[in-house]
Formats: sequence, structure tokens, C-alpha cells
Amino acid sequence: MNNIMIGRFIPGESFIHRLDPRTKMIATFVYIFVMLWADSWQTYLWAAIFIFASIKLTSQPLKLYWDGLKPIFCLILFTVVLQLLFTPGTPTLLKIGPLQITTTGVVNAVYVMIRFILIILMSTILTLTTPPTSIANAIESLLKPLKKIRVPVAELALMLSIALRFVPLLMDETQKIMNAQKSRGMSFSSGGPIKRAKAIIPLLIPLFIGALQRALDLANAMEVRGFKDAVQRTKYRVLKYNRVDYFAFGCLGVFTVIFIGIKLIS
Repeated sequence: MNNIMIGRFIPGESFIHRLDPRTKMIATFVYIFVMLWADSWQTYLWAAIFIFASIKLTSQPLKLYWDGLKPIFCLILFTVVLQLLFTPGTPTLLKIGPLQITTTGVVNAVYVMIRFILIILMSTILTLTTPPTSIANAIESLLKPLKKIRVPVAELALMLSIALRFVPLLMDETQKIMNAQKSRGMSFSSGGPIKRAKAIIPLLIPLFIGALQRALDLANAMEVRGFKDAVQRTKYRVLKYNRVDYFAFGCLGVFTVIFIGIKLIS
């Protein structure tokens, strides 16, 4: 549980850390949008090169990102199996009753797995190198034009930043409760599926109560500090693009252009 990296922030002085949060957020959205176009091994290879170069620029070990993938690997594997068994095509490699595995299904399953992994890695780079408050400020700044049509941009940014911050906190709280239950003789890995499901109940109740208490404490803290919605507030850290941001936008543009070229050729 405590290996989940999405939502965690690790301070640093790397090139990616020094980028404006808006730059990293725009790069993340562009990358995800581009990945939806990937349909060949050449495009996926180029996207993977971009990701691993970005990871290298964070000055964080690759094992950190691998550990972050482990907790959600079962979800990725489940999606891959669905693609493998329910994608029609020819030729048929294996047929088991109404289910069949085709060459098209194998290719699509591999592509879906790679796409999931690369998108998760890109999102992890964003949250790992950007504090939740900076992410909220970046979202508010990027969505500022929507204020003209009365969209509550500041409130949306605040809710997203709180959600991102609560993810690792809840994971850590879950791990603590599991360790406490194990020390009392509880087992979460033995027995059949029904027994394992019943073992989760003593875990969910204190986790729910703890999350509710955290939410109430946060609400009280915001209230005593005079927080009010729809109020224009000044920022302690003013977002400003620098040379590194323009260089990063240039690299993102080069990546996108080469990606489109590879897609048109392949």
C-alpha cells in the first residue's frame, strides 16, 4: 500500500523539480493525448524513450517508479487479459470454448499494457516532483479563462489538491492499520476469497473513521483561518515561466512532431 507513488511529493533540485507546475501539467496532458494515438511499436518505443529520459531528469532511482507500479499491476493485468480474450481478429492462436486468443488480441493486449504503464509513469513524474499546493495553483491558473462563465475554478483546484494529498495519507493509514491487525493475529493473505473479504472489514471501519476525522479536522482548520470560497486571494508563490520552462516546451514540441512523423510513416 505504501508503495503507491501517485500523490506523493519528494523534494529535490532536479531539472524537472525546477519546472513551473503549469509546464509539467501541460506536458502530462499532451503526453496522455498523444499516447491515445499510438498504434505501432515505433510510436510506443519513442514514447518510452521520452518517459525514461524524463525519469532520468528527476534524479530519482528507477526502482522508485517500479515500486509505484507494483500495487496497481493487478489492475493492468486484468485489463490486458480482457483485451487478450475478447479482441476479435485473425489468425486464431488458441480457442477455449467461446473464448479465443488471436494475433490481433495479443498485439492489442501488449499495447494496452505499455500504454497504461507509460501514462502512469508520466502522472507519477508530475506528482512526485510537484507539491499538491503547486498543482492546485497550476490548475487554477490554467483554468482561469473558465471563470468568465462562472466555473468555480479555485474550488475545483482546491478539491483536486486535497484529493491528491489524501491518497498517500490513506495508503499510509491503511498500512498502519494492517500492521496493527497483523500484530493481533489477523491474517489478510490466508484462506479462501470469502475469508479474505471478511478480513478486510476490520480494516475498512477504522480507515473510514480516520478519513472522516481527517476531513473534519481539515474543514475546521480552513474555517478558523478564515477560508471563504469565491474570494480573490493573493499567492505566496507566484507562478512564472523561466528559461527551463521554454526549453521544456521546446523538447515537448520536438517529441510531438517526431511522434506524429513516426505515426505517419509507420
